[in-house]
Amino acid sequence: MRAAAAEILFPKEVIDRRVRELAGQISRDYEGREPLIVGILNGAFIFMADLIRALDVPCRVDFVRLASYGAGSVSSGEIRIGMDLETPIAGRDVLIVEDIVDTGLTLSRLVEILRKRQPASLRVCAFLDKRERRRVPFTADYVGFPIPDRFVVGYGLDYNEKFRFLPDVRVLGTSFEREGV
Repeated sequence: MRAAAAEILFPKEVIDRRVRELAGQISRDYEGREPLIVGILNGAFIFMADLIRALDVPCRVDFVRLASYGAGSVSSGEIRIGMDLETPIAGRDVLIVEDIVDTGLTLSRLVEILRKRQPASLRVCAFLDKRERRRVPFTADYVGFPIPDRFVVGYGLDYNEKFRFLPDVRVLGTSFEREGV
């Protein structure tokens, strides 16, 4: 797949700089505490790994799997819970890390579920925020980049499980060949 022809929205250098800035802000906000960083699989794993390595505070890690896309490029609106946390969160500071906030349905549902478990605090860090697509009100506490209503891939984000490997964020368009890498 020749991904080089696709429009680059955020090059690797810009992403790296923004992740360091977010990590600095999060480190200041959680100074003296050890947050549980909860990654939403699969899309957030690269962002989360880079973010954790840039933090100046100790943290613990766990994952959940929630999906609303399936094999398409448009959210189905149906949230599937595939894997839950293994770590109890009552009384803990929890930071959810997500790749992209789109309709807000997935994150609002996860926040609702986790609040019932009585964490000491619960915040959300989203790599990308596509505000104009919201179907429910949702605001992340930390945002890497706001983006327009375009389908993006790379840096962990995929289209039908392809393109996660790209080091930058690119707009999915007709210039992508969809047959193989």
